[in-house]
Amino acid sequence: MRGGLMLLTLALSLWAHAAAAQVAVRFIEPERYTDAENRFGSGLTLRGTLGEVRRIIEGFGRDLPPGRTLAIDVLDIDLAGVERPGANVPFGLRVVSDITPPRFRLRYVLTEGRRRLVAAEETVADINFLLRAPRFSSGTFDHERDLLRDWFRRRIVEGRPPAG
Repeated sequence: MRGGLMLLTLALSLWAHAAAAQVAVRFIEPERYTDAENRFGSGLTLRGTLGEVRRIIEGFGRDLPPGRTLAIDVLDIDLAGVERPGANVPFGLRVVSDITPPRFRLRYVLTEGRRRLVAAEETVADINFLLRAPRFSSGTFDHERDLLRDWFRRRIVEGRPPAG
């Protein structure tokens, strides 16, 4: 029984690593991002935010067909909402409204083997993000996760070009 559990754990670990290996994430000059760092004690540090965004994006690897690789440079992050330092003294509070959507600027390359399928740079945002608010909140970064998941599905999985 114990050996079987160890094998299952190893298999799941290898599967997760293989999925993450299909998506590579780099953060370009994160100290210059619009809004990715807690300035008033109302959220994660820059390092925590980048770790969570990396986890979200790398998780998309399991939806890529075998043999495809996605490399993403994150050029800017603007989290949903704005910080209100005096709202929850002394820690502050992030207030989300329909005029403060999450926004990411991404540069990405999708390849299959040595063949480049898609290469682009775009800003990913959705002003209607609150209309599709998560039914079940999993905590921090719900809006950002939904935005990136929808972008990934449309652009990478379905191959739809950017609007405009």
